[in-house]
Amino acid sequence: MKERASVMQASNVVGQSVTGRYDVAVVGAGILGLSHAYQAALRGLRTIVLDRSPYAQGASIRNFGMVWPIGQPAGKWHGVAMRSRAMWLDVCREADLWHEVSGSVHLVTREDEAEVLREFARKAPGLGYEVEVWDAAECVRRSPVARRDAVIAGLYSASEICVDSPRAIAGFARWLGEKMGVEFRWSAPVTRVEMPAVHLGDGGVVEAARVYVCGGTDMEQLFPAAYASAGIRKCKLQMLAAAAQAGGMRMGPMVAGGLTLRHYENFAVCESLRAVKARVAREQPELDRYGIHVMASQHASGEFILGDSHEYDEAISPFDSEEIDRLIIEELRRFVELPDWRITRRWHGVYAKLSGKPVFTASPAEGVTVVTATGGSGMTMALGIAEQMWEKQL
Repeated sequence: MKERASVMQASNVVGQSVTGRYDVAVVGAGILGLSHAYQAALRGLRTIVLDRSPYAQGASIRNFGMVWPIGQPAGKWHGVAMRSRAMWLDVCREADLWHEVSGSVHLVTREDEAEVLREFARKAPGLGYEVEVWDAAECVRRSPVARRDAVIAGLYSASEICVDSPRAIAGFARWLGEKMGVEFRWSAPVTRVEMPAVHLGDGGVVEAARVYVCGGTDMEQLFPAAYASAGIRKCKLQMLAAAAQAGGMRMGPMVAGGLTLRHYENFAVCESLRAVKARVAREQPELDRYGIHVMASQHASGEFILGDSHEYDEAISPFDSEEIDRLIIEELRRFVELPDWRITRRWHGVYAKLSGKPVFTASPAEGVTVVTATGGSGMTMALGIAEQMWEKQL
């Protein structure tokens, strides 16, 4: 109640109309912003979410929909991912969001990749992961999309959850508004923050005791000095969708290939990974050049979501590369078998990434917290990160 009283006593901004006073204002309605609004609502705080678009359109809806704890490094961050997973399940049940506790399997076609799986599985119990290695026959039996003439081993984890990102983000926001009392203002770009005032593009002002800026690379416009000194990079990914298969074919666990071993930090504990990295760099340098590692998920519609690539900073173009799309499909077809490879959609996303850290946080002004740069792991980590922020453990 003290926090709420402080908002009601805040001074109006001279010469501009205050359109509402709140305990918490959140800038950005992607998964990080919704997660912070959720934490505020759980604490009974009057909360508003401001987004520049008529609905969430950024990186949070342009991904696989994978809640992917297996990819997080052992220790604190894997623990945050697992806590985030538990909260996702709560939100999905309460908000009636489609989700599938599908688990995941890394399917590999090379012996050096299989050795990484075996090494990781040996170390996994001591690191807090629950996994099992499948032989070729088990892969084919339990993964309907595994290519039976190529896959030699798999690493299965039961932890992973699939959500349909665009529908999940929209449904999460709707539930926060209808059931948790969070107010949303869409098509309301924030132009500057001067506490307690949050200035909007239409000249309006919202006052708040606390402001969380969760707008991804929007931080660059709101706090340019802090952004410039943070070392944040922009990363573009390309993705595709393949048609739902005849007969309602389901893929079983979400899949990742041997190239993914190079990407996720959990596998960095494996000495055998060096051989895989060296081989890829020697034989297929274009995969390193475009940061390609391939994965697939499947939503309720039956559509297969395929990807992805990683291009950074000056290499980012508004135009998508046909070569990258071709390489993604070629690599997927090494271990995934679909009767129909017809591509129905193509898109790209851009997210913020901070080298060496899973999230960037800063307080550029009293009462203002910036949270961004989850580096492509927002769907996995955001709910847990927000809880950590509110409990002052991050």
